[in-house]
Amino acid sequence: MSAPVAAARATPSRDASQMYKAVIASSIGNALEFYDLTLYLYFAVTISKLFFPTSNPTTSLLLALGSFGISYLMRPLGAIVLGLYADRVGRKPALMLSIVLMMVGTSMMVVMPSYESIGILASIGVLAARLIQGFSVGGEFGASTAFMVEHGPARKGFFASFQFASQGLASVMAALSGVILSATLSADQIGSWGWRLPFAFGLLIGPVGLYIRRNIEETPEFEATAEEAANSPVRDLFVQQWLNILLATGLVATSTALNYMISYTPTYAVNQLGLPSWIGFVASFVGAVMLMTVAPLVGHWSDSIGRTPIMRAVVIGVFVLMFPAFALLISYPVLLVIVPVLALIGGLKASYSAALPALMAEIFPTRTRSTGMNISYNVGVTLFGGFAPFWIESLIAITHTALAPSFFLMFAASVSLVCIVLVRRKFGLR
Repeated sequence: MSAPVAAARATPSRDASQMYKAVIASSIGNALEFYDLTLYLYFAVTISKLFFPTSNPTTSLLLALGSFGISYLMRPLGAIVLGLYADRVGRKPALMLSIVLMMVGTSMMVVMPSYESIGILASIGVLAARLIQGFSVGGEFGASTAFMVEHGPARKGFFASFQFASQGLASVMAALSGVILSATLSADQIGSWGWRLPFAFGLLIGPVGLYIRRNIEETPEFEATAEEAANSPVRDLFVQQWLNILLATGLVATSTALNYMISYTPTYAVNQLGLPSWIGFVASFVGAVMLMTVAPLVGHWSDSIGRTPIMRAVVIGVFVLMFPAFALLISYPVLLVIVPVLALIGGLKASYSAALPALMAEIFPTRTRSTGMNISYNVGVTLFGGFAPFWIESLIAITHTALAPSFFLMFAASVSLVCIVLVRRKFGLR
C-alpha cells in the first residue's frame, strides 16, 4: 500500500505570487466548467420542454435529468484519460485541454436548435454536448487540485479549498443569471431564447481561463518527481492502491450530494413546492454564497486542526438535521424558510468540501495523484451527484413524499462517515 503524500519527500517551493496564480488558474477554469453544469440543472424544466418534449411533463423532465446523469458516465473515462495525461505530461497541459473541451460543449448548448426545428437530432445534440462536458470535467478535479496543493504544500487545506469555493462562485453566477432572466424576461422569452444567454456568457469566459492557464508554471512537486512517473498509474492504483480509491470515493459522497441538492433546488421548488422559479434561484444563490465564502475559511482552519474532525462533524450534522429541515420546508414553503434551509445546506457543504480535496490529495502519492483523485472523485460524483436529481425525482414518485431528498442526503452522509473513520485509522491522517 502506498504511503500517504504527507510522508513524501520535500520538494522545491515557489514564491507566493506563483502560489496565488496557481489558485486563480485552477479556479477560473473550474468555475467555468461547473457554471455550465449548474445552468443545465437550473434550466432543466425549460430544456426538457425544448429538447425532450413528450405528452407527460414529468417524463420530459426525467429524460432531461437522465441525459444530465448519463453524461456523468463519461466522467470516469475523462478521469482516466486526462488523469494519465496530467500524471505523465504535467498538470498544466491537462488543465488547458479540459477547458478547451468544456468550451466545445458549451458552444453546442448555445447554438443547438430545438426539437421542434430538427426533431430527435436536437435531443442527441444536447446529449453529445453533455458527454463532452462530462469527459472534460472528469479530468478537471484531479489536475486542478494537484496543481493547487503542489504549489502550496504547507497550506494544502487553504489552497485546495478553492476547488469548491470556485464551484460556489459558479453557482452564484448561475443563480444570478436565473434571477436576472426571471425578473427581466417573460416565461415565453426565456423558453424561446433567453435561457441561452447564460450559456453564451460562460462561453466568453473560456478564453480568459485558457490564457491564464497557459501562462502559469508547472508545479514544483511534479517537476521534482517527473522522472519517477508511473509507467502505468492505472495498474498501480487498482493493484496497490485500490483501498485508497474506495475510501476516497466514499469521502466524495456527502460533498457531491449536498452540492447537487443546492443546484437542484430551483427544479424542486417549482415541481414539489409549487413556488415560482425565482424563489428557487434566490435560495440556490444563498447556498452558493455560503460555499464560496465559507470554504476558504474552513480550509485554512483544516491546516491547523486537521481534515477529519471537521468532516466527521459535518456528516453527523447532515444525518441529524436534514429530515427536520425538509419537513419544515414542506410545511412552510415560503422564501423565509427555503433561504435558511439552503443556507444550512450550503454551510454544511462548504465546511465538508473545504477539507475534502486536501485529504484526498494526501491519500495518493505524487506519481498517481491526479489519476487517483480523478477516478475517485468522478466515480463518487457519478453515483451520488450526476444521477442525484434523477434518484430524488424517482424517490419522490415512489414514496409520494417530498421528504425524499433528506433520505438521499442521510444515506450519503452515512457512507462518508464510515470512510472518514477508516481513513483516519488506516492512513493515520487527521
